[in-house]
Order: sequence, then C-alpha cells, then structure tokens
Amino acid sequence: MDIKAGIVGVGSYVPENIVTNFDLEKIMDTSDEWIRTRTGISERRKVAEGEATSDTASKAALKALECAKLEPKDVDMIILATITPDSPLPATACIVQENIGAVNAAAFDLAAACSGFLYAMNIAKRFVESGAYKNVLIIGAETLSSVINYDDRSTAVLFGDGAGAAVISAVENGGILSITNGADGSGKDYLKIPAGGSRIKAGEESVRNKLHTVQMAGNDVFKFAVRKMADESVKAVEAANLTLEDIDFLIPHQANIRIIDSSAKRLKLEKDKVYVNLTRYGNMSSASVPVAMDEAFREGKLKKGDKVVLVGFGGGLTWGASVVEWSI
Repeated sequence: MDIKAGIVGVGSYVPENIVTNFDLEKIMDTSDEWIRTRTGISERRKVAEGEATSDTASKAALKALECAKLEPKDVDMIILATITPDSPLPATACIVQENIGAVNAAAFDLAAACSGFLYAMNIAKRFVESGAYKNVLIIGAETLSSVINYDDRSTAVLFGDGAGAAVISAVENGGILSITNGADGSGKDYLKIPAGGSRIKAGEESVRNKLHTVQMAGNDVFKFAVRKMADESVKAVEAANLTLEDIDFLIPHQANIRIIDSSAKRLKLEKDKVYVNLTRYGNMSSASVPVAMDEAFREGKLKKGDKVVLVGFGGGLTWGASVVEWSI
C-alpha cells in the first residue's frame, strides 16, 4: 500500500519580549499609524539577550513532538529552514538535534527565506512517502532582529523573531494532498542580505555600510507577492484535484495584510477562514506559516478532515504552496 505523508504534530515558540510600533517611534522616523496602515503590524517579538535561532527552534520542536506523541529518539531527520542560523558552520539543525536529544536523526539547514518551511515540507513528504524515514521534524525559525538595519524604516518595522515546527509522518487518511515550490533568481536583488558570504566577505567596510542587514525593494516584492500568493494557492488546489469551494481554511505567509486579503479574495474565502497573526508578530520569514498553523490548530480553528491551504513567498525569489487535509 502506498504511504501517504501528513502532519501529525505541530508546535511553536515566540520570545516574550514585545516590540511595539510605539517602541519603534522612539528610535526611528515612523509612527504607529504609518506602520499599521501600510502593513497591518502592531507589534513583533524579539529574542532575549543571548538567545539564538537554535534556542527558539528547539523549543518549537519539542512542542511539536509532544503534540505528535513522539520522543526525540523517534525522529529520523531534522530539516531547519532559516536565513538566520546561529553561524555558517555547523548547521543550526545539528545544534537543535543535540539540544532536544534526537540522537537518531540526520540534520541539515535549508535556506529559502520565507518559503523555507514549505520547501522543507516538500522534502519531508518525499522522504516519508519513499519509506526512507518514518518521522521527519521540520522547523522554520528566525532571529531576524539580528539582521535588521534600524536606520531603514521600510524594513525595520516589518520583521520579528520566532519558530514553528511540524512532524511529518505516515497517515491513514488525508495528509499532504499537494505541494508546489518554485524560484525566480532574476529577482535575487529584490530582497537580500548582501554580505557575509563568499561574494562580500565580512569586514570593517561591509559592517560600516550595513551590508549584513536586510535590504528590500518593497514595491517589487509587493507586486510579486500579490500575484504569486494567489497563483500558487490556486495551482496547489488544482494539483490536489480540488476546487476552491473545497477549501476550508487559508494559512498564508504573514508579510502584509494587503497581500493576505488579496489571496483570500482570489480563493473566495471569508475573513474567518483565513488565519492572521501578522498584527502580533510581524513577518517571521520561515517561521511565519508554521507559527500561524500551530496557533490556528490550538485555537480550534482547524478540524480533522479540513482542507487547508498553506502558502508563502520569499527572497530568492522563492515560493511554495500546499493543500493539506488536516489529520490531527
């Protein structure tokens, strides 16, 4: 019998430290009204001093395993999606593996920006359905406060820290009905962190010019996102052999409320069928979708058998969408 992969556990963690729009008013030329009307964001979270991506990822991972009723030793593979690893080497996934005691797991990082969790889900699905692994732990975790330029209000107001996780295993019913991923490298300059790799090495000049922080061509990203979020959602629904009328819930990447509203309209979903936590957390990149998914589940908004669309887009440019029949 063919193996069908699905989500059997979810978990998330956000730091306690809240940074409000009013806090940002004190350190840059912006206002609560300016931020809210353009993005929908009121506050975001920031890690404590000394807290890194592996710390938040580990906490989310343990919650997902608890939800799945599994022990860390049951995990066969850890895939950590992040653009803010603890360091370039080793993979932050390996640090998470040690932190949680997943002694039997292979582990690696994946960099696809805000689409990273959906890339990780696609890989996990293939490993489980091939029979190679039974339980794959996927995590989206970011410490974006470490790469923010607070002199650039167009980006500094957008991002927050957090982590979300899911366990992908075989399920008897439902599961991941479809998943798509894509990329367009011609948009590589729309959203980037220029320095810190082999092209522009870390040095006094690159630090002085703040090339280790996020740079974004906001209008270009917005136009791309509005089109791609809706298009990929529809594509994933069609790949699952469903119609838009079959979809019960949408969990989108939390980047901008106008982008989310546009996608919901295209999918013909009312607001109560779309999960939005952007107001409280801002854009958490790869953590955005899994944190929203975990919260929606714990709030009772996702029921077993529901057809749920997950969709995201990010720097690269990258994108991904999936239709999941909820199985928890």
